[in-house]
Amino acid sequence: MSAEAHEVVESDEERRAWWLRLAAVLVAPQPVFAALRDDSDEAAEARQEQMLLLVLLAGVAGVLFTSAAGGLLDDPARDGLVVAVWAFLGGGLYGTAVFWLGGALLYAALNALGSLGSYRRARHLLALAAAPVALSLLLLWPVKIAIYGGDLFRSGGSDGAAGGAVFAWLGYAVFAWTAVLLVVGIRAVHGWTWPRASAAAAAAAAAAVLPVLAVLAAQL
Repeated sequence: MSAEAHEVVESDEERRAWWLRLAAVLVAPQPVFAALRDDSDEAAEARQEQMLLLVLLAGVAGVLFTSAAGGLLDDPARDGLVVAVWAFLGGGLYGTAVFWLGGALLYAALNALGSLGSYRRARHLLALAAAPVALSLLLLWPVKIAIYGGDLFRSGGSDGAAGGAVFAWLGYAVFAWTAVLLVVGIRAVHGWTWPRASAAAAAAAAAAVLPVLAVLAAQL
């Protein structure tokens, strides 16, 4: 087998390995994040499809969790197709923005604490950490839609009762899980202590939240 053919086989095997890692990151995250240590162009290319899928799924789930989604069907002229298109397009834009801008904030926080890693690896780390949010689109949201239907997207719908509160707490748990995975991922990739990894994640989150709080404060 020629060297070129051997490289193609290895690349295909690595791509298949990353599809398996998408599930593994939810139950055994440390080895999956450790695989990000290989940030060569070949390794990054082998996982780019998986990162793109996570960004899209997490983005759609993310916009569905927003208050804007809860009033989409208040206008009688809108229907389920409008919701689906809004979620797909809005989720794609939202996921892309978080991937690039959130990745930049994480990259800056990591570098400030001594990391020599690349911006690309920071983006991929963030995408992997968002796996629980992506999973919620496949498991949590179908159940919610089956129970509440269009009321999920109407103000004052039946999802505002006790059952809706349960799903709301499940949503909080999903994002908390993502935050934990981010810390685990930083520690696994860089070999840092828990406090140092937590500080990096907190710094990136603070950099994202503080401008929003500043705008809200200026409006008061």
